[in-house]
Amino acid sequence: MRQLQGMDSSFVALESPNSPMHIGSVLIYNPETAPGGFVRFKDILQFIGSRMQLSKTMRQRLVRVPFDLDYPYWIEDPDFDLEYHVRHVALPKPGDWRQLCIQAARIHARPLDLNRPPWEFTVIEGLDAVEGYPAGCFAFVTKVHHAAIDGMSGIDLMEALHTVTPSTAPPNSPDEWKPEKVPGPVELLGKSYVNAIINPFKQAQVAAQSLPGVASAIKGLVARDFKLTTDLVPPRTRFNRSISPHRVVEGRSFDLAEFKSIRALLPAAKVNDVAIAVIGGALHKYLTAKDDLPKGTMTAMAPISVRSGDEKGDMGNQVSAMVAPLGTHIADPAQRLEYVYNQTSNSKAMTNAIGARTMTEVSKVNPLLYMALGAQLFSRVSLAHRAMPFNTVVTNVPGPPVHIYSAGSRLESMALSLICLTDGLGLAHVVQSYVKEAYISFTACRDIMPDPEFYAQCLQDSFDELLTAAKAVEAAGGKSGSVKAPSAKPASSTKAPARKTASKAPARAPRKTAAKPAAKAATTRSKPAAKTAAKPATKTAGKRKPRPATKKITSKTGEEKS
Repeated sequence: MRQLQGMDSSFVALESPNSPMHIGSVLIYNPETAPGGFVRFKDILQFIGSRMQLSKTMRQRLVRVPFDLDYPYWIEDPDFDLEYHVRHVALPKPGDWRQLCIQAARIHARPLDLNRPPWEFTVIEGLDAVEGYPAGCFAFVTKVHHAAIDGMSGIDLMEALHTVTPSTAPPNSPDEWKPEKVPGPVELLGKSYVNAIINPFKQAQVAAQSLPGVASAIKGLVARDFKLTTDLVPPRTRFNRSISPHRVVEGRSFDLAEFKSIRALLPAAKVNDVAIAVIGGALHKYLTAKDDLPKGTMTAMAPISVRSGDEKGDMGNQVSAMVAPLGTHIADPAQRLEYVYNQTSNSKAMTNAIGARTMTEVSKVNPLLYMALGAQLFSRVSLAHRAMPFNTVVTNVPGPPVHIYSAGSRLESMALSLICLTDGLGLAHVVQSYVKEAYISFTACRDIMPDPEFYAQCLQDSFDELLTAAKAVEAAGGKSGSVKAPSAKPASSTKAPARKTASKAPARAPRKTAAKPAAKAATTRSKPAAKTAAKPATKTAGKRKPRPATKKITSKTGEEKS
């Protein structure tokens, strides 16, 4: 039995029917590498069952202390049932991308049962008409509670359920797992009484440990190593209000080499700065089309992993955070990237001065009862409308640089990443990479963003503008000041822009071809929302063709209204 820490417990306290606190992904596999070129659901169950020992997350469940007087505990579930956690469904004909995404959004919107190990995998077959993948592919829609994992330990869970070769052989080490007895209320209350006595001493210790960080922050502020500006104060936007239980998920996929090449505009910039600039440009276009663009820059919370090497396999969250201005008030893509780089450098300096690890340690000693009451107050008194210290989330999770396999099937794409929302946070983004591709996915409340396909196109347009500006700089000999970046074109509020599936770069991998016409790229999409489109996109079925240089991966995935 092991007790949760403060940050992990906060995700349990924030759990509500409208705000399930789990994260996940949509992963697409090609079974052609599996034995016989075919995978049955039974094979997947057997493969996962043989590798349970490699993950601490899979067979542990939460036990909450009565009245939330103390942090919950993890125990080895005595009633663990693998077939409860791994489900199996199939898409109806034709089995296209839009149907897959609608199903994924519905699955993601449902809360997990916290009386069982807090994870579910849904195997979805029947993806025969999903464009860009051969017939016979299947998908995993994963859900894991955020109390159990952060982004980096989620990668460790991925490693436990995947191999670097198509081999399906089980691990060599024996499985020594043993279930535990569920503790009773008296035992839990006794432990909470002891912790209530000890906790003030822990708080004093953490406070003493944080003093050097506070002194360093004051010294850095005086020395102007960083500065506090109004750019760190988020404006009020349509995304920062109470949310509904309904979700939409969308995203775009980009060539990773092209993504990195945008740094030609500013060689000192990181890939994460490029991603933030792309998202800032997309929000600029989206809100301009809605005539709702704030005068000041919007901000994002960017998690920072503080997980050490010896904590690699541990459950829970080892993260701090910084606030990153997005540059949504800047139309010029090159100027926006420079602004983002300067602001993130300032935020990193501030976080380093205080100590990212120190901020994480402080969160571990906050009493859960106050957390739970604060979470309820935050939601019920509508503090979310006024007190959210950022407008959105941008989290960067690096994926494997090589192909990985599950049950012998090759992982073709980390198509979408799914993230939790809460009141005051109706839009969140995940930036992820896998092999030669980069993905920007977002999860939104359907009531707040009824037209996710339009925002996805804004992401594509923002990326294309940055890439065009970077190519112009390279053509001018690498002097960014000698070339004026193309001005951003505001998106129309009456008609969604044509969906592009490729940038102007040459074809990427051998299995991908040149870009298709925009009209063809509209296959297997839902009708755009009335606010942003005057006519529906054409739907086509049929087998997927090779993917273009920068393929579309998205469609509206919210639940259809009856």
